[in-house]
Amino acid sequence: MSFEVIPAVDMRNGKCVQLVQGVPGSEMVSIDDPVAVAKDWVSQGAKTLHLIDLDGAIDGKRNNAQIIEKIVEECKPLGVEIQVGGGIRSFENAADLLKLGVDRVILSTAAMNNPQLIKELADAFGSKHINVALDSKNGKVSIEGWQKQSEFTAVEMGIKFEELGAGSILFTNIDSEGLLQGVNTTPTEELVNSVGIPVIASGGVTKLDDLIALKKTGAKAVVVGSALYTGKFTLPEAINIISENL
Repeated sequence: MSFEVIPAVDMRNGKCVQLVQGVPGSEMVSIDDPVAVAKDWVSQGAKTLHLIDLDGAIDGKRNNAQIIEKIVEECKPLGVEIQVGGGIRSFENAADLLKLGVDRVILSTAAMNNPQLIKELADAFGSKHINVALDSKNGKVSIEGWQKQSEFTAVEMGIKFEELGAGSILFTNIDSEGLLQGVNTTPTEELVNSVGIPVIASGGVTKLDDLIALKKTGAKAVVVGSALYTGKFTLPEAINIISENL
């Protein structure tokens, strides 16, 4: 795929929210209707939607499952791809979403705790449908909604999960996430150069120049949340700046 700007629809307690560095209670944005938000992004030109169940990521309970199902039902016919993460802790969780029509499931905690699960899912559904989220803080991968830290680097785990059959990686630099202070491209570039599968970047995008900088790392896409929701730039502006810098 060509470089793509993917809007995030993060859900907590049934609302579309944006948290600061994933901390519950730090909502800088809270919108009552995530389905309407998702449809609005599609109307503005989104080709992919990034749906995260924060209740699932933080508490392990997929409380927003019905909302995600509704978004898939209403947005898939509009021609967009949908990737979903947050609280996918088992083969059955992932299988249910893929059978629902989700294009990619995003696994983080479950992948780190049971790497073999990635191979099982890739074998069953195909690598292109399996994404592993590597969320890095101070150089190490974090899990359980960023509440716990592993001993492994994103590069180490990226290589491992590619070998196990992951079709892509979502890389979030937690050190930059939600702060609206710009991106640090070095960790993303290191990961891109270490694996052969697509890397989707996330974390810290504040201005249009950040999108161009991340594109130059070799990443295949970038997920944008806070910058869009707080009006730093619009999705059409983001799409245009990328098309102008092919």
